[in-house]
Amino acid sequence: METLRDILDSVARGVFPPADGRTTVLPQPSRRDAGVLAFTAHSIVLTDEDPAWVYDTLREVDCDALAAPMNPRFLAALMERTGRGAETVDAVLVAEPLPGTPPLALREIEDAGHSRVGYARRRRDDVRAWAADGGVLVMGRGVAGRLEVSVEVGEGVRHRGLGRLLVTAARHLVTEPLWAQVTPGNARSARTFQAAGYRQVGAELLLHTRWATTAGEGRPGGG
Repeated sequence: METLRDILDSVARGVFPPADGRTTVLPQPSRRDAGVLAFTAHSIVLTDEDPAWVYDTLREVDCDALAAPMNPRFLAALMERTGRGAETVDAVLVAEPLPGTPPLALREIEDAGHSRVGYARRRRDDVRAWAADGGVLVMGRGVAGRLEVSVEVGEGVRHRGLGRLLVTAARHLVTEPLWAQVTPGNARSARTFQAAGYRQVGAELLLHTRWATTAGEGRPGGG
């Protein structure tokens, strides 16, 4: 059976699942990784639940079959079935590594108290973080071990191109495709990643066994 990592590696090369209107159910790559990934006319449900339950529930959703895996009714049923929670559907982007040195000075940090770093460590493995004047860049291994990036830019230095420099710098620090998840409503963040050469390849909703509940500890912005 083709694994999710196989599929993601192919997508990073521009080879997508067949646009056949079908839904593929795959076992979770890890206990943490569950949810739905949507590509053009093909969706993937990551769960250790019975695939027959997934297909039966999708058929009961009153909408276009192509949209059913991301329909709120199916997602709510999946969360209830698995006892998990979720935050939002994200656009998924990917970019290839770049040669040479980053376009700005970075200093590696281990600031577990930073909201962006703390958020990443709850959802990714092997997290590393770098600071620049006014911003933070974080990378770690997320879904199926793919390398994911996020950034945080301080309020006082926004609209100066720092976000684009940070996500461009990330491409200089890696030797494999780099993935990003951006809330669709965060148009500024989406434009930042796109301007730095990241391309959208799909959408996803990940289910979490735990998520931030402390007041003021919601999901950071910025991708």
